[in-house]
Amino acid sequence: MTLTADQRRARILEVVRAQGTVRVVDLAAEIGLAPVTVRRDVAALAEEGALRRSHGAVSLPDTAPAVGPDGRSIVVGMLVPAVGLYFDEVIAGARAAADEVGARLVLGVSGYRPDNDRAQVEQLIRSGADGLLLTPTWTPETGAADPGGTDWISELPLPTVLVERRAPISSPLSRLDAVGSDHRQGVLTTLRHLAALGHESVLLAARADSWTAHEVRAAYAEAAPLLGFTPHPVLGLDPVTRDLDAVATRLTEAVATGVHAVLVHNDQDALQLAPLLRSRGLRIPEDLAVISYDDVVAALADPPLTAVAPPKQAVGRAAMELLLRRSAPPGKSLPVHHIELLPDLMIRTSCGGQR
Repeated sequence: MTLTADQRRARILEVVRAQGTVRVVDLAAEIGLAPVTVRRDVAALAEEGALRRSHGAVSLPDTAPAVGPDGRSIVVGMLVPAVGLYFDEVIAGARAAADEVGARLVLGVSGYRPDNDRAQVEQLIRSGADGLLLTPTWTPETGAADPGGTDWISELPLPTVLVERRAPISSPLSRLDAVGSDHRQGVLTTLRHLAALGHESVLLAARADSWTAHEVRAAYAEAAPLLGFTPHPVLGLDPVTRDLDAVATRLTEAVATGVHAVLVHNDQDALQLAPLLRSRGLRIPEDLAVISYDDVVAALADPPLTAVAPPKQAVGRAAMELLLRRSAPPGKSLPVHHIELLPDLMIRTSCGGQR
């Protein structure tokens, strides 16, 4: 299975932590990757400060332990809406960055319940958190574009970084640090790729129950006209009824009218759509190019799905590193950071070649 850049770099750090100083050529052999790929990943990690390079070898940087004002190890509270799949990788990135400096990560899970966000955060503070990484439950129903129900976050007494959330400038939360994936750029990259393959029209099948879904839908509405694509209504995917049969039928009808490409949010729905499309006589990618969004399990589909891969682990790492800079005594004077990391497009079998 092809590794993403995040997965390769996580593996590099794992080997270096276990072995200490390692020559790049030996590192490449240990991981089973081409030396040129490892050198590129090592250079990126060194630029981030995660590795130190010297004379063809790499090692961990000399990093002082992260300690709070009272001299104990810093405790970071992290709120996520769910564990599993997407957020597992975000958590892994944050945990790796915390482990490297001896910080402790404490997790809270809201279960995508907006009314549970505050209770979870209060519990994290009671657990002794010195800083917070927060992914509040913003959905179209609860305020994806105007998260007024979570304005209380701006009043918290601890350094706080929003993770995979971007507050509108009208919100007091816009004055908080934020680290996330640039989902809009991810969608634009996808549509450009399909245009380069000769497609003149692309459908979007997407949920409407999460922040990412909101961003993907908005990006499609903006990017499709820019690339000259024929506009189409979004094919809604209901996360409750899971009525994928209706979506498969509409995609079959669209192919009959000359539309031969679809972007599906997310991987799970794309995986389940594939056999439904085959049962209706459609071949992937010959009749319909399919690209999924998230790239958590897309590579395991048949055929393997080309997918937009948000840099999930890198987001978690960058958020943790920023928070640790805020939390370390005597306190650093930093401007507010709004960091957006660009997703990759992982090319696999399902989008085919030149039409």
